[in-house]
Amino acid sequence: MISSNPERGAHVRVPPPLVFLACTLAALAMQFLVAPLRLGGARTLAVLAGITIASAGLGIVASARIVFLRSGQNPAPWTPSPQLIAKGPYRFTRNPMYLGITMLLIGLGLAVNVLWMSMFALVALSIVHHIAVVKEEAYLAMKFGDSYAVYRARVRRYF
Repeated sequence: MISSNPERGAHVRVPPPLVFLACTLAALAMQFLVAPLRLGGARTLAVLAGITIASAGLGIVASARIVFLRSGQNPAPWTPSPQLIAKGPYRFTRNPMYLGITMLLIGLGLAVNVLWMSMFALVALSIVHHIAVVKEEAYLAMKFGDSYAVYRARVRRYF
């Protein structure tokens, strides 16, 4: 159900960061209580790739948060959006915070050799897509109409 009041914000019930946290905890439970999932050789390359991916993800999240805060908006999806943001990382992806957190977890999983974490990061993004992104997009389309349609046509959802 989507709110018919554009001043209410998207009808997101579960904070997306909690989904990422729950999936990370599930990944750690799988790693340490069920069956470890690790990469074999080439650990140096995996660690470097992991650090690079995690750092890029963290940079995307930080940049998106800064843009949000400078615009005077609250990044929580259930709060109203007074204006459409299309600056910073929002020029390249409509969901930089979710993409960045996913990259952070994938990279961290590679760097510390806990592949469950990398895999569950994608599960978390899939869940967030269904419980938040779809609702956020409907809210933004309702609130900003044609300007959101133009933005949506120009900028990819994730990659």
